[in-house]
Amino acid sequence: MPAWNAKNIAHLLSRSLFGYSKNDLSAAQGYASFTDLLDQAILKDSPLPAAPNTWVNTVPAASQNTSGETGTWYREFNYWWFNRMHKEGLSMREKMVLFFHNHFANERDKVQYPQNMYAQNALFRKYAFGNFKQLVKEISIDPAMLIYLDGNNSRGSVPNENYGRELLELFTMGIGNYTETDVKQAAKVLSGWQVSGLTATFVASRWYTEANVTVLGKTAKFDVNSLVDHIFTQKATAEFICRKLYKEFVFYKPNEAFVLQMAAVLRSNNYEIKPLLKFLFTSDEFYSAAYIGSKIKNPTELMVGASKLLELPSPDYINMYEMSKVLQMQLFQPPDVAGWPGQREWISSTTYSYRGGFSDSLITGKRYNGVAVTGKLFALTYAQSFTNSEKAVEFVDDVCLLFLAFPPTVKKKAFLLETLLAGTIVKNYSTYSPGANVNLQQFFKAVMRLPEFQLC
Repeated sequence: MPAWNAKNIAHLLSRSLFGYSKNDLSAAQGYASFTDLLDQAILKDSPLPAAPNTWVNTVPAASQNTSGETGTWYREFNYWWFNRMHKEGLSMREKMVLFFHNHFANERDKVQYPQNMYAQNALFRKYAFGNFKQLVKEISIDPAMLIYLDGNNSRGSVPNENYGRELLELFTMGIGNYTETDVKQAAKVLSGWQVSGLTATFVASRWYTEANVTVLGKTAKFDVNSLVDHIFTQKATAEFICRKLYKEFVFYKPNEAFVLQMAAVLRSNNYEIKPLLKFLFTSDEFYSAAYIGSKIKNPTELMVGASKLLELPSPDYINMYEMSKVLQMQLFQPPDVAGWPGQREWISSTTYSYRGGFSDSLITGKRYNGVAVTGKLFALTYAQSFTNSEKAVEFVDDVCLLFLAFPPTVKKKAFLLETLLAGTIVKNYSTYSPGANVNLQQFFKAVMRLPEFQLC
């Protein structure tokens, strides 16, 4: 069992949440053990939230595109989800919703209607800690997925293979564990579903007519449910999803021996996600020193996490939405069906600069293009909430400990102290000195522009 200490608790929060504040960290430390923290907060089930607005139940119509309503609704949907992430407390649910959104990636440009995309998003929320097998069954007939991967109107006589291929390749088993024949036969089984507005209906006359088909070595009259059940009898399936979870929450290069342990836990729990996550987050493997601070924050983690860290009560979600495009992670618009590749792909000479521009905007109240940002930081008030706010050296230590996954070098820490002091000496430092607010703004900007701040 890993040591119950501040460093490990912070690591768990940094990976299972969209960042955390010092109050979140204090609340987490108030639990007696990792088991209690997971059971009573991080993995605790809670009621599903209310929808963003009544448009989620509006039947899709072409007029909504021409009028611009769909664009307006997508923006509102984005703002709503950012708010869910920001107000999540110690719950991991929204982190899992984003994981599934990336795993079962759909693009708004093709799905078009936010009503369909919202229903899919709600499905991910329903099964965030639930049964992965059942989620695959339901996503297979989800209207957004049927539209995106051309299952809508696929006929058994001439089935579209797109969803059948991605079901095996990207969603359940991975390349090398199936054949082209398996794809073609699975596509027949998956045919017959037709989207009408907000729902999908099975039309038997559009289904395959063969008495049986053979998929992954088994011959039967499969339907969607029995096909998914059969896919989940394959050894590769549990390993595939566990490998994906490992790469997301532990390290981008999986420890295959530990992945096998995870897969055994998943199979023994009939593909329930919660017991698997609990196993992962109480393992010594997860808390290995080599993995702490090894993950590059994705843009959503960076933006929401920075807002939580600075304890902004009402972040500017419009700013987040616009910056998500610049930082190449616009929600509901992944690059393709494989989703966002993540890790090193998040950082380039362009995006790194804009990342710093975003964190600056939370402090200065101005975006990189000069547009005003609402809900900016009151640096002086925030600084004075730290116990050591009047002790310059200790204050820098406290901020680095909270903001960074591992300590900066002596040289960098000296630079931060120099920035905070702004020409005065340690003995004369005080948050009550004239100009302290400006100096603190420069200090927080400097901390959040460090390369280490991009890691969790």
